[in-house]
Amino acid sequence: MSEPTTLADFHATTIDGKDEDLATFVGDVVLVVNTASECGFTPQYQGLQELYNAYGDRGFAVLGFPCDQFGHQEPGTEEEIAGFCERTYGVTFPMFAKIDVNGADTHPLYSWLKDEKRGLIGGAIKWNFTKFLLDREGNVVDRFAPQKTPADLTDDIERLLGS
Repeated sequence: MSEPTTLADFHATTIDGKDEDLATFVGDVVLVVNTASECGFTPQYQGLQELYNAYGDRGFAVLGFPCDQFGHQEPGTEEEIAGFCERTYGVTFPMFAKIDVNGADTHPLYSWLKDEKRGLIGGAIKWNFTKFLLDREGNVVDRFAPQKTPADLTDDIERLLGS
């Protein structure tokens, strides 16, 4: 088997327990984000949803991957996480089951993302709400630190959408 080279080479479990072939999102500009419900950056859910609302009909998707590896800031079950996101921020973009983004149990998608775009501390994810922007072919274009807000990404997203 060859090394994964695009988003299309991965599967993930949705927040409601279904296997999702991420090839479904090839053709879209995709923002992959590791999320948490009890983090100082949690309000970014609102900005992520605003991006999804603004660009979703033009072929843009946000994929949220809850992670409890940073300060135990995502302690809930998938059902609790989904309810919180929907109730508090009106999240309608695809959310996935809780994963690890660092360490021995790193989800294969995140191993690939980190290999494609290394951050300030090498390949590791530094904190919740680290963002990876992928083009329509499923290639990683850029990586953004948690401090970079969703609104700060509009120019990059519009460029990839062909504006």
